[in-house]
Amino acid sequence: MDHGLWTMDYKMKQLSNVLTLGNLFCGAIAIIFILHAPQYIAEFNGTEYTVTNPEPIYWASALVVLAGIMDFFDGFVARWLCIQSPMGKELDSLADVVSFGVVPGMIIFRLLRSAYMQMPDVFDVSYLNLAPALLVPCFAAYRLAKFNLDTRQTDFFIGVPTPAVGLLVASFPLIMLYNPFNLAHWLQNIWVLYVIIVLLCYLMVAEIPMISMKFKSFRLAQDWPRLLLVVLLLIGIPVLKYAVVPFLFVCYVIISLIAPPGKATAINN
Repeated sequence: MDHGLWTMDYKMKQLSNVLTLGNLFCGAIAIIFILHAPQYIAEFNGTEYTVTNPEPIYWASALVVLAGIMDFFDGFVARWLCIQSPMGKELDSLADVVSFGVVPGMIIFRLLRSAYMQMPDVFDVSYLNLAPALLVPCFAAYRLAKFNLDTRQTDFFIGVPTPAVGLLVASFPLIMLYNPFNLAHWLQNIWVLYVIIVLLCYLMVAEIPMISMKFKSFRLAQDWPRLLLVVLLLIGIPVLKYAVVPFLFVCYVIISLIAPPGKATAINN
């Protein structure tokens, strides 16, 4: 084979891996933003409180969305160029556990910390109270390892995919900022946050068939659940604003339960 053609072929085969590494890069930068959200001391009625500047966490949310876009296109490019490989699958999972496992866990950690800051005994709160947030990356890692070994997950998923969980949690800081339908109030409740942690961890590893968003036949009889989700998204954006993300997540789970997906062909998680 001509050297120039071989070089071009090699570069094309690496394109999918470059997108996967871009996903990982976004996750790593998001972690830096969350860790370096500046804090300052504020005094209210004679009591000092530690206040976190939330702006860097909003940037972390945007980076999770960007990571999700790259995660979608790395699989798309791999299938389009017929360059799927075991290495690409493993690399994708390693990137996903950071962008859609560790980052969401840290976002929930910050939300829990903020919720505890509103309690009168805030200075007595132990880090053990915040530790449940770290169950999210643990279950995400378990879910991704299980996906790589589970040959059933082809045309559909078993359990909620980690990118869906990552994008859901990434919407929380933006919901806190814009407060659609007063949802910010609920995200400042520690018990609501604990329930969210438990539900997300369970859904990631549950033996529940979940729809994949990979359109194959473009036939209404087969693709109506995917089309319905797309329609709900388009209708929901102008009405619900950032609340469309949790709304769509709930719809995704409900539709998957009502219309369990059928047989499969390998897809990228």
